Amino acid sequence: MKAGIFLTATSLLDDTFFEKTVLFITEYNEKGAMGYVVNVQFEHRFNDLEEFKHSAPFPMYDGGPVDREHLFFIHQRPDLISGGEHVTGNIHVGGDFQEAVRMMNNKTLTEKDIKLFIGYCGWDFEDLETEIAEGSWTVSADGEVF
Repeated sequence: MKAGIFLTATSLLDDTFFEKTVLFITEYNEKGAMGYVVNVQFEHRFNDLEEFKHSAPFPMYDGGPVDREHLFFIHQRPDLISGGEHVTGNIHVGGDFQEAVRMMNNKTLTEKDIKLFIGYCGWDFEDLETEIAEGSWTVSADGEVF
C-alpha cells in the first residue's frame, strides 16, 4: 500500500459513515494511514462558515469522521500554494491555507485546482490492512480526485 491510492467501500460498510464512499489516501507510513472521502459533498459551502462568510461559495466535502472541527485540503497547484506535501502525480495535501483562500476568492483557484474537506479518515498502523483483508474496501490505483 502507498499514498495516492483509492479505496471504494464495499457493501460491508453499508449503514455506516462510509457507505458508498470513495477515499483518496494521502499518507501511508509506519504510523498508519490518512485520507479523505472525495465523493460526498458536505451540506454547507465554504462561505457558510462564520469565519469565511465573505469568501467565495466553494463546495466542501465530508472528508471523514475524524477531527471534524478543522478544514483540510488537497490541491494540484504547488506552483501557487506553498508548503504542501506531495502525494502523487501533481496532487499535494495542505500548504498555506490563507494563500489558498486568497486565491479561491480572487478566482485564481477553481474547483478543479483545490478540494476542501471537513474532517478526515485515519487508521493506526496495520488497521487499514485489516479492514481491506476483511473485505470492507476495494483498492484501486485509478480514480478521480478533481
